[in-house]
Amino acid sequence: MISKPDKNQIRQKRHLRMRKKVKGTTSVPRLNVYRSLSHVYAQIIDDISGVTLVSASTQDKAVIAKLKGKTKTEASEVVGEAIAVKAKEKGINKVVFDRGGYIYTGRVKAVADGARKAGLEF
Repeated sequence: MISKPDKNQIRQKRHLRMRKKVKGTTSVPRLNVYRSLSHVYAQIIDDISGVTLVSASTQDKAVIAKLKGKTKTEASEVVGEAIAVKAKEKGINKVVFDRGGYIYTGRVKAVADGARKAGLEF
C-alpha cells in the first residue's frame, strides 16, 4: 500500500527551515501569511518581543465588504492592501516577507502584491 505524504507537514518543515533565516525585528517586523482552503490570514509580527502588531484576514468585517464577487486570489490581494493600510497607521513602512512555507505563487503572491501596491516595502 502506498502511503500519501502529508503536504501540511512538509510545508511546516519548509517553514521552519525558512524561519531560521527570516527574523522580524522592532524596526523591520515580519509579514507572515497563512492560507487555508477558503481564507487567507496575514500578520505583522515583532519576533524580538513575540508580539503580533497588525493582522488582517478574509474574515475581517472591513475586508468582507470588499470581497463581493471576487475570487480567492483577488480576495488575497485585498487582504494584502488591508494589512498595509493598518501597518502604515502603526508607523510600519518596511517588513520582511514570510511566505509560511508556501510556494510564492497564487494567493501568497497576491498578498505580497497587494501590500506593495498599498505602499508597504519589502
